[in-house]
Amino acid sequence: MNLPKIEIYTDGSCHTQHKIGAWASIILVNREKIVLKGAVQSTTHNRMELQAVLKAIEFVNSRFKFKTLVVYTDSQYVSQIPQRKEKLKANCFLTKKGTPIQNADLVETLICNIETYSLELVKVKAHQHAAEICLNPPVNYNAEVDKLARLLVRETVRRYLQAMI
Repeated sequence: MNLPKIEIYTDGSCHTQHKIGAWASIILVNREKIVLKGAVQSTTHNRMELQAVLKAIEFVNSRFKFKTLVVYTDSQYVSQIPQRKEKLKANCFLTKKGTPIQNADLVETLICNIETYSLELVKVKAHQHAAEICLNPPVNYNAEVDKLARLLVRETVRRYLQAMI
């Protein structure tokens, strides 16, 4: 059985004043494009970046057999977790002061996924146009997923503000 390499593009966004965030993922499996997205209240930007990755992995794991998952993210915070995982685990996901690191629940879940699956996190430059990265055909999934997350934040904030009236 020839298992596919699955590519995932993720992004998260947050309106810091209202603490309303959104995440989006584009999953590419055998030329099929699957879009996932969601909005969350009382959140942060980094939390949404992590959520985008985790929701995509969860979706793929529940529906496909795969050889490798390649996750493209413009988040340095997310892309550096594999390099930091041993230190994070050794410190039990606590800071030097003994308090839990930010997003400890999601970071721990991502590390578990990294250790369970053949998962590669690739850092990509944010906000590049297709012409800048020489894509052929000119499809920039990173820009697309960024737009999806930001649009969902704007829509959710608008609904939130309308409900406040």
